[in-house]
Amino acid sequence: MPALAAVIPAERSLLIVDDDKSFLQRLARAMESRGFTVTASESVADGLQQVEKSPPAFAVVDMRLGDGNGLDVISALKRRRPDARGIVLTGYGNIATAVNAVKLGAVDYLAKPADADDVVAALLSIEGKKAQPPEHPMSADRVRWEHIQRIYELCGRNVSETARQLNMHRRTLQRILAKRAPR
Repeated sequence: MPALAAVIPAERSLLIVDDDKSFLQRLARAMESRGFTVTASESVADGLQQVEKSPPAFAVVDMRLGDGNGLDVISALKRRRPDARGIVLTGYGNIATAVNAVKLGAVDYLAKPADADDVVAALLSIEGKKAQPPEHPMSADRVRWEHIQRIYELCGRNVSETARQLNMHRRTLQRILAKRAPR
């Protein structure tokens, strides 16, 4: 048990940053019922202010917020409190942003709508512990879509350059990018 205490903070302070007010309130209530002391913020600026005032042990941050990128909150939290554990939630999931979130200090990356039990499991997961295989793994179409999204992000969201990198017709790429992600 002592090794676990070194990995996961004993304190249960949690900062949730999300601009979807109803989701923020639901998740805050659910996390409070699971033993966390929750501070809720609706913007990057407010989230950064909360981190400076009192850096929490845990954070759940939406990737895209009205006033900026939620990764700024994760990055600031890791600077102020290196043992803090943060996860990123987003409705716009792709591999490139997941990798970036982890590089900036997030311990996990969940697609919205995330269940409170999934959030708790991600926050309290033990590093080095092998994750369970997914119940429903990504389809080949989804893997292809994720790869295209990653190259698109790496090319600075430039459609023409992405099409050149993927050796794909620009119009075909535009049609793929305009569609929702396959399951």
